[in-house]
Amino acid sequence: MEEKSPSLCIYRIPEKFLRVSKNSYIPDTVSIGPFHHGNPSLSDMENNKWGYLHALLGRKTMLEESLDECVKSIRELEQRARKCYSESENITLSSDQFVEMLLVDGCFIIELFFKYILKGLRRKGDRVFNTKSMLPGIRRDLILLENQIPLFVLQRLYDLVPIPDQLQRQSLSQIAFRFFKPIIPGNKEVLESKFVHEGGHLLDLLRQCYLSLLPRVMPLANQHGSQEHLHSARKLQKTGITIKKSVQDSLLDLKFVRGELRIPPLKIYDYTESILRNLVALEQCCPEYTKQISSYALLMDNLIRSNKDARLLQQRGIIVNRLDSDEEVTSLFNNLCKEIEVGESYYVGLCQQVNSYCNSNWHGQWSKLRNELHPYLLQIFGILLLLSFTGTIFSVLSFFLHHS
Repeated sequence: MEEKSPSLCIYRIPEKFLRVSKNSYIPDTVSIGPFHHGNPSLSDMENNKWGYLHALLGRKTMLEESLDECVKSIRELEQRARKCYSESENITLSSDQFVEMLLVDGCFIIELFFKYILKGLRRKGDRVFNTKSMLPGIRRDLILLENQIPLFVLQRLYDLVPIPDQLQRQSLSQIAFRFFKPIIPGNKEVLESKFVHEGGHLLDLLRQCYLSLLPRVMPLANQHGSQEHLHSARKLQKTGITIKKSVQDSLLDLKFVRGELRIPPLKIYDYTESILRNLVALEQCCPEYTKQISSYALLMDNLIRSNKDARLLQQRGIIVNRLDSDEEVTSLFNNLCKEIEVGESYYVGLCQQVNSYCNSNWHGQWSKLRNELHPYLLQIFGILLLLSFTGTIFSVLSFFLHHS
């Protein structure tokens, strides 16, 4: 069942999450929306944003008329947009300032998408594309929960601004998907269709691509509400379970089939923690959403209890580590789950399957080991009997020798 985005969809990060990893939620390069608007540390990008607005609207012959049309249209959405933000009563921007912010930020995002796809639109002195690491930094900032504008504002602007000829048949969600494609794990062709579903903002659209496409393994009827935990990856392996990389469409498409726990691969880069944390924060803040990504984080935390577990998952191709060490991977998942609440895990049914197999397989493994050792045990027993018998003979001979 498809989840519908609530009207309130852009949240302040709870203080308990900030205490664990504040930098994962705060923009480094560009501010979008009211929460970080006017931050002096992000002021360098303001001129770039205005430059992108002029480049976008300047493709129409009458720039001023185009600008006026956009301002008038966005003003109609102002009150609806304000309701999308938590603590909206604390947003101190006046009506004109709020509308200007939505216009400038929205046009910047759309023009950024255009320039990313069409290199011919980039100018020689464009800092965004000529400065190393700036584009990845902006992409990372655009998926922060606090750094969003409503998707319907972006859509309204997209319907008004001139679209380059090469992109005339592309929807807003299609060009957005092309921009975020490098950081979306899974089958890109399949997941693009999920990106078109209506969402509250860009992070919301990204979340749709992470959600499982497989039917959920339902928990046992008498065990609803339980929070099943898994053994670590190495311990599961010792019980006879095979942990295997699967080729699935979505990151959350985990399966357990005939003793095999199949997990889609995840490439871990510097920005991975920030993406996962903000996706989890969105689920934690929005009561209407299932806690799929939060449940995934908890499951991976169960599997990765030590650096040796992380190394095992890397050997299986499930974790592709682009960080400096195994310790960072272990720390990422162990800390990701701090302060989150899930209730009933989305994977509780799957965990029950794995744990049930573990419990039955311990007996099976012991029986198998006992059968394999049986011939050797008989040989050892025979040798012990022989040694015992030989020792008795030597004792008797020694007695007669001493008394003869």
